[in-house]
Amino acid sequence: MKDFLPKEKINALKKAHKAAKSKREADRIKTILLLNQGYSYEETARILLLDDSTVRTYYQEYQQGGLDKLIEDYYVGKQSTLTSRQEHFLKLHLRVRTYLTTQEVAVYVKDRFGVTYSIGGMTKLLHRLGFAYKKPKVVPGKADAAKQAAFLKEYQELKTTKQPEDHLYFVDGVHPHHNSIPAYGWIEKGQDKHLKTNTGRQRLNLNGALNSEDVTDVEILSEPTLNADAMIRLCERLLAKHATGIIYLILDNARYYRNKKVQEFVKDHPRIVLRFLPSYSPNLNLIERLWLFFQKKILYNRYYQDLATFEKVCLFFFRDLKRYRPQLQTLLADNFQIVAA
Repeated sequence: MKDFLPKEKINALKKAHKAAKSKREADRIKTILLLNQGYSYEETARILLLDDSTVRTYYQEYQQGGLDKLIEDYYVGKQSTLTSRQEHFLKLHLRVRTYLTTQEVAVYVKDRFGVTYSIGGMTKLLHRLGFAYKKPKVVPGKADAAKQAAFLKEYQELKTTKQPEDHLYFVDGVHPHHNSIPAYGWIEKGQDKHLKTNTGRQRLNLNGALNSEDVTDVEILSEPTLNADAMIRLCERLLAKHATGIIYLILDNARYYRNKKVQEFVKDHPRIVLRFLPSYSPNLNLIERLWLFFQKKILYNRYYQDLATFEKVCLFFFRDLKRYRPQLQTLLADNFQIVAA
């Protein structure tokens, strides 16, 4: 399908795109330009965050009537096949049930209301009703918004009342598997790029503490396993690092954090103070964002032949965080969001 447009039509499409009055109109024009550049229907849909069927419909409309038919506003003055009451019911239904394809929605509408829609017609209806094709956000099924709000209030009070010599860390463990993680990237068109993999059976056990006041300041220990002894070693590292002041550690409810050995250690070392997050609240643990950033930089589209090399690269990443300071200062700002089940 590549290069099916003459130069004058490409210029006309680009001029129309520049003058487009809506995102919908601009997406229609970009669809044709991308297809002309050699992108497939599927690739074009992924780039523009559209349905594959929508891309095909735009192409067919352009073939039938050119630019005028492509950017014609079908929504103005057109009577919907569903009544306003049925549309309202459909919106309520779609807020609860997420369908994977437009066709599934069309089948539901036919079964429920006895009204038949084409794929293109249903796509237009969904856009008009305010829906977009995207992934849902994953949240813990037992998240408690009230408890999260209470914790954030305590956290803000702690930040304002702690002494200058005190320190505030977010603590968590992560278990990166010794295996490659394929991710989207720029690959030459028409070519496959192969990524070597390992068995994925081996992994590291990293225990970390992130300084809330300097997001490039972390302590990371590679452990045989994450348990009470590993937690105590991390506390000892922090005590040696800071000779004065209270060291507040914000952490989740992993069982080994509440282990008797850890509690006895904290009792014997009063400069260590544990503050536990509400259950099912990874969104409130700042170091969780650092783990995601680490995975993108070290694991995505990367291959490490042996576990020793993998461990070396991972630990070096955390020792050299200052080179990522501008990105981390934005990513790790403590502007927490409350999520609810």
